[in-house]
Amino acid sequence: MPRIGVMFDCNRAPEELPEFAAALEAAGADDLWVVEDLGWNGGVSAAALALAATTRLRVGIGIAPAPFRSPAVYAMEIATLARIHPGRVVAGIGHGVGDWMRRIGNAPKSPLSLLEESIVAIRDLLNGETVSVDGREVFLEDIKLVHPPSVVPPIVTGVVKPKSLELSGRVADGTILVEGLQPAQIAESIGHIRRGGAGEDHEIITFAFLHVEDDPERAAAIRGTALTGQAGFLGVPVDEVFGLIGPASDVPAGVRVLADGGADTVILRPFGDDHLGQAVAALKALGR
Repeated sequence: MPRIGVMFDCNRAPEELPEFAAALEAAGADDLWVVEDLGWNGGVSAAALALAATTRLRVGIGIAPAPFRSPAVYAMEIATLARIHPGRVVAGIGHGVGDWMRRIGNAPKSPLSLLEESIVAIRDLLNGETVSVDGREVFLEDIKLVHPPSVVPPIVTGVVKPKSLELSGRVADGTILVEGLQPAQIAESIGHIRRGGAGEDHEIITFAFLHVEDDPERAAAIRGTALTGQAGFLGVPVDEVFGLIGPASDVPAGVRVLADGGADTVILRPFGDDHLGQAVAALKALGR
C-alpha cells in the first residue's frame, strides 16, 4: 500500500488548518499537503501551521511557483521548517500558472530553465554549500545558509508536460502528478520521468479526487458535474477522469489501482461538504 495523504483545500479558511491537520494525524494519515496558489494561502506559512499542530505527519507544499519564490528565499524558508521538524517536510515547486505569474510581473523567459536552475540551487543551499549561479534565469552570488537543516527535505516538482517531467527526473527527488490521471497515463508520465534519469527512489506522488457517497445515482451525478473542469484540463471525457467517488469501501481498490500504475504516494483531495469527514472515512476504509 502506498503512503496515504490528504490535501487541505486552498478554499478552506487557514484558521481551520491546525485542527484539520491534528485530526488527520489521529486518523492515521501519512501526509498532509497544503497549496500555494496566487491569492490563497501562503504555502510555507500553511505548512508551518500544520507542522506545529502535529508530531508525526509529513507535510508537503504543493506547490510553490518558481517565478514566485527566489531559490535563496525558498531555501531559507524550507531550512527553517526542516530544522524544527526534521524529516517531516517536502518542498514542492513548479512552473506556476503562466497567467498568474504574468499578472505579478514574474513571468520567466524560460520556465524550464528557471525550474531546473532553482531546484539545483535550492538543493545546494539546503546541503550547506556556498552557491553562485549565473544562469539563464537564476542569479546568485556567494549565497550560503547560516542554518542549513541536518535532514535535507526532498524537493519534488508539480509538472505536467513531457519536457517538464523529464526535467523532474533529472534534478528532483520526486514528482507530483496531476489529479485525474488513469493508470496508463501515470505510467506514461513515469516513462518521461525515467527518461530524465530518475531511479526507483524518485517518489511518484499522485493526487486523487475523493468524494464519499453511498448512493450510486448521486455519485454518478456528482462525477458528471464536479470533474468537468479537470476533464477539460486533461483533454479527456469526464468519465475518463480518475476519481474516488462512491462508497468509502471502494477507496482501497481505487488506491491499489493507482499504486499498480506506479504511485508511491496517493494524496486524497476531498471536495464537496465535510472534507475532514470524507478523509477520515476513507482512511478508516484503508485500515488506518
